[in-house]
Amino acid sequence: MKNHRQVFQNEQKNRGRLLITCPDQPGIVAAVSQFLSNHEANIIESSQYSTNPEGGDFFMRIEFECPDLESKKSVLREEFDTIAQTFSMEWQLFFVKELKRAAIFVSKELHCLRELLLEWESGDLMADIPLVISNHPDAKDFVESFGIPFVHVPANKNTRQEAEQQQLELLEEYDIDVIILARYMQILTPAFVEAYSEKIINIHHSFLPAFVGAKPYDRAFERGVKIIGATSHYVTNDLDEGPIIEQDVKRVNHRDQVEDLKKNGKIIERSVLVRAVKWHIDDRIIVHENKTIVF
Repeated sequence: MKNHRQVFQNEQKNRGRLLITCPDQPGIVAAVSQFLSNHEANIIESSQYSTNPEGGDFFMRIEFECPDLESKKSVLREEFDTIAQTFSMEWQLFFVKELKRAAIFVSKELHCLRELLLEWESGDLMADIPLVISNHPDAKDFVESFGIPFVHVPANKNTRQEAEQQQLELLEEYDIDVIILARYMQILTPAFVEAYSEKIINIHHSFLPAFVGAKPYDRAFERGVKIIGATSHYVTNDLDEGPIIEQDVKRVNHRDQVEDLKKNGKIIERSVLVRAVKWHIDDRIIVHENKTIVF
């Protein structure tokens, strides 16, 4: 079977991405473009956003092609830092060939996990998935059928610290860049969240900020809602209040029971989570305060 990731890495070996946040002022775009031009880089895609041209914040994402990029990595970082200091930038430089390494956390509901692994197998989710961690054994056979290690780490409110210590050791061992909570039904401790700040992506089965927490479909049914939704967001210590990455909705009516809402909700959840993960691994998201800019 063709290894989609190896083909991608070979094709993208000279592709880089810049993410920039700074106070808005004249000359930013010109300085960045000139810097890339000086290194024979060709801009493939450029997106920018300003909260207010007079005294606001400026955000920018540039994707570029640069000959012999591998040999220029350290020089690019060193020389761009001078520009960054001039404009008080927060910036990140990514090399597309270096795929992000994602760990998936899951409990008993497997629909989001299935969607992620099928997208990964087809080459439409361009990341490495070195392992799946679960507090239940239910997903073991399915995960291992993809050749991905499955690790069962029992976790509940009484064993949370011990479980998280084991999880953190696994994440370090496998050199994980991003954690995907694919309906992982455990609350993470502040220490765990801090260790992977802005690198934990969750799917919540509600159109936030409505119905935060457990059993949102039951509460939506009780309120007689006419629209159900799902929200993917970065995890913070405030439950279901992290920066929102993506959302979607579906109309329902008075004939739909709780199980109907859950069935339709699963369809929304898996597509919303996959889109959010793809945007993260494609370096399309800048987190600013408690919001996201998604290019």
